[in-house]
Amino acid sequence: MADEQRVPVLTEIVADTRRALPAVDAQMLEALARELERAVLSRLGPEVDRLIDERLGRTLNKVLGLALDSVRAELTVSVTQMVREAVAASVAHALSLPETTNPK
Repeated sequence: MADEQRVPVLTEIVADTRRALPAVDAQMLEALARELERAVLSRLGPEVDRLIDERLGRTLNKVLGLALDSVRAELTVSVTQMVREAVAASVAHALSLPETTNPK
């Protein structure tokens, strides 16, 4: 009766648990790892994509906005210079025409 009421010690319980576990070979472990990776990525993937798109979108909008402002300023300067040169050339050409074609 003393044996029936005996409480097992922790090392006996741990030893029993170890014996109950099935052996896992390298292929099964690799397959489990791939499945776990796939499951995690399928659940987290859309959220990661959303965060990247959101942050990347904000950054791109800022950078593109600055670049567009710079291009717009350069284009304005270039077009203004081209118009000045065209007007100056036109005036110079008009002033160099003979008097008969250049009424006053």
